[in-house]
Order: sequence, then structure tokens, then C-alpha cells
Amino acid sequence: MSRAGGDHLRDEAARAAREAADEVYAAILRRAPEHDIDPTLDRVLAVCELLGDPQRAFRVVHLTGTNGKTSTSRMVERLLREHGLRTGRFTSPHLTRVTERIAIDGEPISDERFVEVWQDVAPYVHIVDERSVAAGGVRLSFFEVFTVMAFAAFADAPVEVAVLEVGLGGTWDSTNVADGEVAVIAPIALDHERYLGSTLVDIASEKSGIIKDGATLVLAHQTEDVEGVVLAAAAEHGARVVREDVDITVVERQVAVGGQLLTLRALGGVYQDIFLPLHGEHQAHNALLALVATEALLTGGAALDGDVVGAAFADVDSPGRLEIVRTSPTVLVDAAHNPAGAEALAAAVEESFGFVRLVGVVAIMADKDPEGILAALEPLLDEVVVTGMSSPRAMDVQDLADIAIDVFGEDRVHVVERLDDAIDVAVQRAESEADRGAGVLVTGSIVLVAEARVLLGRP
Repeated sequence: MSRAGGDHLRDEAARAAREAADEVYAAILRRAPEHDIDPTLDRVLAVCELLGDPQRAFRVVHLTGTNGKTSTSRMVERLLREHGLRTGRFTSPHLTRVTERIAIDGEPISDERFVEVWQDVAPYVHIVDERSVAAGGVRLSFFEVFTVMAFAAFADAPVEVAVLEVGLGGTWDSTNVADGEVAVIAPIALDHERYLGSTLVDIASEKSGIIKDGATLVLAHQTEDVEGVVLAAAAEHGARVVREDVDITVVERQVAVGGQLLTLRALGGVYQDIFLPLHGEHQAHNALLALVATEALLTGGAALDGDVVGAAFADVDSPGRLEIVRTSPTVLVDAAHNPAGAEALAAAVEESFGFVRLVGVVAIMADKDPEGILAALEPLLDEVVVTGMSSPRAMDVQDLADIAIDVFGEDRVHVVERLDDAIDVAVQRAESEADRGAGVLVTGSIVLVAEARVLLGRP
């Protein structure tokens, strides 16, 4: 067979696999959405039991918090892999392909494997669905199914350590059927109040549910009330607690080309000259949490090899988090979708980029805090283009525009329904008064960022 013929067959096979994976994904999407919580772990536990409890086949690092979970998860996984361990990583939501949610050794599972895993777990999912419905309950949700698929894929690989990011909250999140030897709680802020509670104390109580008996808790800097709730939960479970700014700290950070240079004081000592190719002070703190979580898992807190740590951090990426997706002019995308995330984003852009003129492209989910997000972005942006996105949960464009006008003033707000047109308008507005130093920032929702990345040709 000719090389061209072989390439054609491979392309056809890849296309067929992609279509099959898309069909499976579409079927799972017909279940209850991942943000719709039914507070029980019973269904996931039942499926896992039928599968032989795959969630117990590997060690676990479990992460929760309001912002920074995905970036920190990616750092932990990269550190573990650099130490020679086979890893699984479960994060959400995805940006381009649903297979991104389940990664083995840092790579999303293939379309073929995605279908195979579904075929492996589907009979057991259907058994539990039928039992639940017969008892007056509901079928497994979208996220519950994906959690089961991740556990099955990791156990079959097999991986040695799984890094699990909660989907929402902690106590009732389906990932919580696994027992994390190390629990990481990133900064807690207001978000998902409908599901987690209307106060930081309520949210902290929900998120501290991932702390297991005898685990090590790595705790980011929190407000006093939040810290009190989490420390009480840790004491109840006899967990060892490692607190930022008490036991560990970011000693120093300097802006560098393409990222930042860090000095981190962790459990095993001080790690110097760590290059992190991500922007913003928040990412330095995420790096600290990741390093300490890795120390706790691998050595119980003794020092890791500095060269190995440095090599791992230098190779970290976090797509959709202050990511440059185009130049001339620079177009950034960032998944900030709550006020705390938007504040961290604004600080990072101010610190790391010398824009003369920056125009935002913004869409926000209807269940978020648009006033808070826009208020955090207002000092950063010269103008804002309000647009739409494909999610049925997206806020109405005109309603968002009205809020934007209240925050920015009418002269600084533009309304463009289609995202591709909105990006074009933002580029034109950015370059209208700045030949050099013009930039565009797309933010407000992970879904928006995902769609912008596809439009701008990012894989």
C-alpha cells in the first residue's frame, strides 16, 4: 500500500473514532448537567462497587477551592510525572475536547479509548440507573458518569497516582468516593451560591468535605472564618494540616520573560530559582500548593530533588488561563468567571503585560455575578465588547450589556452577538488608538474561552 493510501486509512479511522466519541458524549450530555447537584454519593458508589472499586486502585491527591483548581492539578500531575510516576488527571470542564477531562501521563485519552471506557462501564451505569429510578430517584448525572469513567480508565491503565479536581463543592461531589491521601484546598470565595451556600462559611463547610481520616491537608491562605471551619474539619478527621503563610510560603517572585521566577518555602526547605511559565501572583501560590502536595505524597514532607522540581515546573502549562492565543495584536484568553478570579486576572495582566490599550470581550453565565466580574475588570479595560456564547446558561447579551453600561459607561461598551464578530470589533477598537501595545482580552466564562480558542485555531 502506498504512503498516501496508508495516510488516508489512518485519517478515516481517526474520523470514525472521533464520531463515535462524539456520539457517546452526546448521549451522556442528555443526563442531568454537571452543575445540577443531587446531594448523594450512593449512585457513584454503587457503580464503583459493581466495577470492583477502581477508585481504590491508586493513590489520590484531591483538590477543591473556588479558583485555581485546574492549574494546581496540572502542576501536581506534572511534578509527579517528573518523579517517574504514572499519573491520571481528572479535571473539568474541558476546553476543546471532552477527552481532556481524563488524562493519563499528561495526555488526554484517545477517542478510541474514550469509547472503550464507556462501553466497559455502561452496563453497570444502566443497572444503577434502573435501581435508582425504581426507588424513586434519578439516573446518574453527566458528571457522575464521567467520574466513574475516569476511575475505570485510571485503574485499567493502570496509574500509580490520580490527581482529582472536584467538579463542584466537595462533600457531595462524585469524586469524593475516592480517599485522598493529600487534600488541597485552594482559596475559597463566593461562587455557585445556589448549590454551595450563600456565605463563605457555608462554602468552606462543603469544600472541607474532601478531608479524609489521617490525610494531609494543604491549605491555601483563607479568611479567618473560612480557616476556622476547615481546621475544625481537619481536626475531626485527624488530618495533618499544612497552612500557607504559617508552615509554607511564597518567599519571592519576580516577573520573567514568559512567566515568573519563584522562591518557595515548602515542607522540605526552600526551593530557589523555580521558573514557572504562567503569569500572575495567583499562579505562584498555586505552585506552592502543588509543590507541598507532592512533597506530602512522595516523602511525607522531606525535600524533593530541586532539579526535578525545576524541570517539572518549567514544563507546566494551563490552557485557557491567561493564555496568548494570537499576536499582532495580542489576544489573551482567561477563564475567570467570578469576581475573585477577575481580580486575580486584572492584577496579573497589569503586572505581566505592558498594554497601551486593552479591549475586553466578555460573556458570563446567568448564575454568576456579572456586576462583580465587570467591576473587577473595569480599571483594566479601555472598552468592553459584550457578546454571546453557545451555552443555554449564558446570560442574555442585552441584559449583560445593560450591566456593563452601568459599570463602564455607555461610550465604552459595544454589543456584538456573535463571538467571531465580537473579537474582530475588539481588535479594531484596540488598534484604533494604539499602533503598538494594543491587546484584546477574552474572559468571563470557561465556555467563552473554549469557543474563542477554537475560533483562533488553538488545539
